[in-house]
Amino acid sequence: MKIGIFGAGHMGGAMIKGWVRSNNISPEDILVKGGKGKTAKLLQQDIPFLMTDDLNKFNEVEMIFLAVKTPLILPVINDLKKYLTQNIPIISVSAGVPVSNMQEVLGDTYPIAQAIPNTPVQINQGITGIVYSQSISNLDKIAIYDCLSLLGIVEEISEDKIDIFGTLAGCGPAFVDVFMEALGDAAVLHGMDRELAYTVAAKMVSGSANLMLETKKHPGELKDGVTSPGGTTIKGIAALEKEGFRYATISGIDTIMQSYK
Repeated sequence: MKIGIFGAGHMGGAMIKGWVRSNNISPEDILVKGGKGKTAKLLQQDIPFLMTDDLNKFNEVEMIFLAVKTPLILPVINDLKKYLTQNIPIISVSAGVPVSNMQEVLGDTYPIAQAIPNTPVQINQGITGIVYSQSISNLDKIAIYDCLSLLGIVEEISEDKIDIFGTLAGCGPAFVDVFMEALGDAAVLHGMDRELAYTVAAKMVSGSANLMLETKKHPGELKDGVTSPGGTTIKGIAALEKEGFRYATISGIDTIMQSYK
């Protein structure tokens, strides 16, 4: 499978790392159109993918991913369509530009998708939400799914849910990172080595998440299984609630969603 990708920054770079790490796609099968920054060249020092400024070269790939900033999506598509000699599927991985807007540039029959991955794709443990254009063929759908599934779970969703999916899955890791950092600081406050504190925090978060996924239990039920009456855990939870832990989390997601309006 030969992949073209515009942009090798945080998300584009994470996807490239995940594809290569999967051992299903070799660096030589990834064609990158880098931007004005140095991120693509720096990444290329570790992963010897192909890089080009010649847009004609993208006629040689099977699908094209756009991992550029939101304001650049439509201009890049407009430039790219002048060079493509066939309907190679184009997948945007940026929020804020719906499939319908891309179709206005490429036409109603062009195979288009919008996918929202998150940074854990770089270790093949991401989750990606995807919206396909109505006219896309099943063969193109399968090819895109197969490519993205190398990076983790892929969920097809409706276009009206893409923003909340991207907020929860895409921004959520930063919330978890702040939470783990705070847990680490608390452990250090009580004498634990920082490296060990971060390891324990990360394994605890990972294990708790996997326990919920595997048992399919409600998170409240799992919480109840840890909180004994009058015990230490419920006292800690009460302290978190006193400081508005849940409300702060909900408010964080809501603030991001409001920024899209």
